[in-house]
Amino acid sequence: MTKNMWKILKGVLLLTIIGYSPKMQAKDFTVINAAEFVGLKLAPGDKVILSGNAWKDQEIVFKAKGTEEQPIILTSAKPGEIICSGNSNLKIDGEWLVVDGLAFSNGYPEKEDVIAFSKTSRHCRLTNSSILNYNPPYKTKDYKWVSVYGTNNRVDHCALTGKTNQGTTLVIWLSETPNYDRIDHNYFGPRPDLGSNGGESIRIGTSEWSMHDSYAKVEFNVFDKCNGETEIISIKSGHNIIINNLFYECEGTLTFRHGNNSEAAYNFFIGNNVKNTGGIRVIGENQRVHDNYLEGLTGSGFRAAISVMNAFENPKPNEYFQVNNAIIKNNIIIDCKEAIAIGSGKDDKRILPPVNLVMIENVIINPIKLINYFDVPLESTIKNNQIKGVAKEDGFTVFKGSLIRNKFNLWEINYQVVSPFWLVESVGPNNRNLNFSEMIKF
Repeated sequence: MTKNMWKILKGVLLLTIIGYSPKMQAKDFTVINAAEFVGLKLAPGDKVILSGNAWKDQEIVFKAKGTEEQPIILTSAKPGEIICSGNSNLKIDGEWLVVDGLAFSNGYPEKEDVIAFSKTSRHCRLTNSSILNYNPPYKTKDYKWVSVYGTNNRVDHCALTGKTNQGTTLVIWLSETPNYDRIDHNYFGPRPDLGSNGGESIRIGTSEWSMHDSYAKVEFNVFDKCNGETEIISIKSGHNIIINNLFYECEGTLTFRHGNNSEAAYNFFIGNNVKNTGGIRVIGENQRVHDNYLEGLTGSGFRAAISVMNAFENPKPNEYFQVNNAIIKNNIIIDCKEAIAIGSGKDDKRILPPVNLVMIENVIINPIKLINYFDVPLESTIKNNQIKGVAKEDGFTVFKGSLIRNKFNLWEINYQVVSPFWLVESVGPNNRNLNFSEMIKF
């Protein structure tokens, strides 16, 4: 065997060991209805383009396997103009798939959720898409607009607005392994009060799966008048992060409903004194609530600016677990009806008060009620908090710093910038005609 032949053979053996997959020439496929998806043989880098105007009553199944370097894309020839309507829905089933620029309106699905990531989906993405007023004629029909199964999936830069029927707007479903999903830069538009459970804008998990970890991240979203029920975001799993979101005139709360070890930080709650507007509700173990800004909230008890609940003695999965080791730190609470509620929900069943509660370094300005003690927390630390405009209590000192309104019409504390840096300058709590679509374009 010659030296050159030996080099070639070694190269072939090496490629066999490490795996070699040459990049294929990417193709574009134009389809005019869902049936044309059936015969497609999609390879990494390919693109499927919706065209025409026959996208009524279409069940689209986007099934393929891309790669990180070459995802497979499903898009629209005319984003925002080609509308999936009637009884249309979409299933995303595969790996490294991107759905970009689809719109659903003028109808409602009769069998499935509007958009669903399959249980085996991985590293898939829904972006720049919308679901607008996609409702049945009766509000008791329950379906979700977006169901996220699988792992490492993402929903971003989408508009989900006008849901009037039963069912959570977006659900992250759990499995035996964490999902690591990301929900970011979306606009969740107004939802009317349903008068019952099932009207959340986001739910992460279920009661039955609440002791499993999710590791989902919800960030840079806008929740505009999301009034479906008491819980705007309902966390029912462990190890989630809710960070840098805006809750604008929402008649409900960000709720740690089940599960442990989650975090809410750097969120903005602007109530504008609208009735029943709330903040953050804490249940479970090792929850962290820090560096949030809450202003003009009128809720009390369950819907106080920060509400720490009582619990059942031997709770079932769907009941209330005791608050233990919660840290509530460095939050700014201004002009709220009830700044802090401790032991909220206490009754003949919810008899266990919070234990090992740490509440430190919060600044509370002009509350009507500073703390409402529904029950007395056990082995807890409440200290180094500052107040203004209300009588002192144990653990609070008089705030002697400075306050100034900034360009977002939010209060800055001691001239330290307090603002959702990701909002455009025109946004402020006194502007009732906000162009929220501009707030997620970055």
